[in-house]
Amino acid sequence: MRSQENEKGGPSGRTRAAGLLKYLSIAMICLAAAGLCFIAIKPSPGIGGQKTGQAMPPLPVIASAVEKKDVNLYISGIGSVTPINTVTVRTRVDGEVMKVLYREGQTVKKGELLLQIDPRPFEVQLMQAEGQIVRDKAILKNARIDLARYRVLWAQNSIPEQQMVTQKSLVHQYEGVVKTDQAAIDSAKLQLAYAHITAPISGRVGLRLVDPGNIVHAADANGLAVITQLQPITVIFSIPEDDIPRVLKRLETGDKLTVEAYDRDQRNRLATGSLLAIDNQIDPATGTVRLRAVFPNKDDGLFPNQFVNARLFVESLHDVMVIPAEAIQHGPRGAFVYAIRPDQTVAMRPVSLGVIQEDRAVVKSGLHPGELVVVDGADRLRNGSKVKARILDGGVMQKDKGGQNKRKGG
Repeated sequence: MRSQENEKGGPSGRTRAAGLLKYLSIAMICLAAAGLCFIAIKPSPGIGGQKTGQAMPPLPVIASAVEKKDVNLYISGIGSVTPINTVTVRTRVDGEVMKVLYREGQTVKKGELLLQIDPRPFEVQLMQAEGQIVRDKAILKNARIDLARYRVLWAQNSIPEQQMVTQKSLVHQYEGVVKTDQAAIDSAKLQLAYAHITAPISGRVGLRLVDPGNIVHAADANGLAVITQLQPITVIFSIPEDDIPRVLKRLETGDKLTVEAYDRDQRNRLATGSLLAIDNQIDPATGTVRLRAVFPNKDDGLFPNQFVNARLFVESLHDVMVIPAEAIQHGPRGAFVYAIRPDQTVAMRPVSLGVIQEDRAVVKSGLHPGELVVVDGADRLRNGSKVKARILDGGVMQKDKGGQNKRKGG
């Protein structure tokens, strides 16, 4: 009977099932209690990952003071060095090059002898022309004597008038022959002068193009030498069309606008000159206009066809508030900065901006001289955030003896 009761789920089987169910319930209750305890004691994250109830540490930032000073406004443009004069020296007569009197790269003066072409053919032509004029002058002199005699005889009615008129015409013919001979002499002298090649301008001579012994012709495509004027020299650069009115306004007043030429990296100033001229039309492809500036170039700091960055001085703003351009932030309501309060918290301060010149921005309103604005680290800030500022003074970090950062003189 007992075995049958067990097989049919009698009292003993039900007792064991109830006990097992009881143990499972207790285990589930214990697991639930443990989970609740874990959640209760786990710290909840706050702003910046800090525990709730703890103060957020100051955020490190770099700050700079609002300065009040004069600001020079420049217009920048890309340009190249262009000589005022570049001359390819050519021969005007044919002949053999006898001497080359310049050195490659030499600086020559206007009128200085560069090359000499064989002058002997032109000397012979000169001698022939001089001999011809001596002969024709003698014939002219004899014709004039005959004319004077004919006039006396005609006055005495000894000869017909036609004979005197014919002699007078013959004198005029000989006078024309003498003038032709004189022109031949002048031509021979000119050819002889052309045999001596001189520098038409002052400047630097390039590499040698001909050597002694070469036969040169006036019709040759290549020249004998190339001379480039280096002092003074000009720079042609372009500026945006929107800046043209400001430049023209200054030119109309007769002011001399300063132009500075910098190297490719805009680190080294190569030369300082002045604006010479502005082009008469805008390039529609680029929306720019070309300007020419002239530089004394006494130290040969500028070289022909050199790439330069030109800066044209337009005007100077006096006693304006200036902050680093990196401090400017932009939001839905416009430009703003993070100003640091005396309690080392920041405030979002809307500002009205003027011109931005390179790494400096002019502030029209919204700040006061001496206030500190955040330059670096603003991306982590909110209005009222606590900060620990490292202050720049003239672009240099200043620290006191205790290792604390401070502004120089503050």
